[in-house]
Amino acid sequence: MYVKDYMVSSPITLRPEQSVSEAVDVMDENNLHRLPVVDGNGKLVGLVTESVIMSNTPNNASSLSVFEVNYLLNKLKISDIMIEEVITIGEDALLEEAAVIMRRNDIGCLPVTDEEKNLIGIITHNDIFTAFIELMGYYHNGMRYVITLSEDKPGIMEDICRIFVENGVSISNIAVYNNKRGIEIPVVAYGYKDLSEELKAAGYNVTSTVKLHEHY
Repeated sequence: MYVKDYMVSSPITLRPEQSVSEAVDVMDENNLHRLPVVDGNGKLVGLVTESVIMSNTPNNASSLSVFEVNYLLNKLKISDIMIEEVITIGEDALLEEAAVIMRRNDIGCLPVTDEEKNLIGIITHNDIFTAFIELMGYYHNGMRYVITLSEDKPGIMEDICRIFVENGVSISNIAVYNNKRGIEIPVVAYGYKDLSEELKAAGYNVTSTVKLHEHY
């Protein structure tokens, strides 16, 4: 999976000369928590987030009138508060790379730029969550099995797939991950034909069987 598959293309942007008050209005109207800032040529020059705006709002705002707060936000320009050193990523980067960069830098988004720093999209942690959910096949109507192995060896994936093929069931999603329980293989298959007994008869430890449609 690539960044370009899940990024928001042509995101809403701000200009450096706009007021912070305008940024607040745009965020509220579009339910956004961060906005990239571009110059007149569409090149990324900064990023504005809710936390940045809050940190530049007077600490004693509660003692100020609404008029006074609005006046201050109208006088303050985006260029005065925006993050200028913005971490970015390219559209052909792996989605996993985007996730690692966000986690390593404790940030919630990455503007996506081309080689000339033109803004072409933005990807957020919510987009990463969406990709993970799709990868695991959570919204498929079908059966989800978890097969737990004590050890891995060549040919296991082929053998598991063979069992589904021989029983006329197609697999939509399959993954492998290691944890304290051992090696777990989540398999999502179309339809509701339960192959738990067939898998067990072949020597596999089926630790979970769920009908996914029951979750939504």
